[in-house]
Amino acid sequence: MNSSSMSSNQTAVKPASTPAKTALITGASAGIGAEFARQLAARGYDLVLTARRLDRLQQLADDLHAKHGIKTSCIAADLADPGAVGQLMASMAAKQLQIDTLINNAGYGVPGELTSVDWDSHRKFMQVLVMAVIELCYQLLPGMQQRGHGRIVNVASLAGLVPGTASHTLYSASKAFLIKLSDSLALENEAAGIKVQALCPGFTYSEFHDVTGSRELVSRMPGYMWMQAEDVVRISLRALDQADAPVLVVPGRVNRMLARIAAWLPHRRALNLVRKRSRKYRQQD
Repeated sequence: MNSSSMSSNQTAVKPASTPAKTALITGASAGIGAEFARQLAARGYDLVLTARRLDRLQQLADDLHAKHGIKTSCIAADLADPGAVGQLMASMAAKQLQIDTLINNAGYGVPGELTSVDWDSHRKFMQVLVMAVIELCYQLLPGMQQRGHGRIVNVASLAGLVPGTASHTLYSASKAFLIKLSDSLALENEAAGIKVQALCPGFTYSEFHDVTGSRELVSRMPGYMWMQAEDVVRISLRALDQADAPVLVVPGRVNRMLARIAAWLPHRRALNLVRKRSRKYRQQD
């Protein structure tokens, strides 16, 4: 008997399997969120998908399970409700779901100037775009820190890097907040093996502008200003794959050029340019 043979009373030890990677994606029913689900599923991630529309989530989940054999969980949640994150965490705990990657994608726009919109609409907007993002990071980071691995993508916007516009008053402000939040979280958690990214797409083909009622206006934008959600997500995930992953990711040459111009120009001049250009593409009161 050679040294590689086993005696009859020996039992082969099966190597421990690599734990499945699981991603939580908010606003996963369409657009960039749905594309994150598709590309992460193709990479073998199990998925927890959340949005208000459970029927659309379930259809996406069924398709991805059939195509990639991954596990999926769909949880309906309206992040405008201050209690939604707590309910989401409780649902995941009940299903013993461990999140390794968080994609904070849920978002929308509120057309109009600050005082032309009722306060409750502003409150709900900030709850979704800012408070829910902070709370999800707060709840999920300790587990990532303990395991020494994690990924967080906060879907911000090019709007957070250029001067704000008249109308959609809180949109640019909320996205600028997400960029700064991502900076701080990245610095706080780099020693724990956690990567944090602020993804700043520009105009992206999705339902976003249909929901805000600005489709006709933004359709005037030249074609070179637009990107496909598939390309935005691919660039985001490719950046996360890097050993020295950047925190700020601006997909697309045109968008990167606009971000550099905004950073280089004196603020007054940049603001004047935004004033002139935004009248064509923003709904005004």
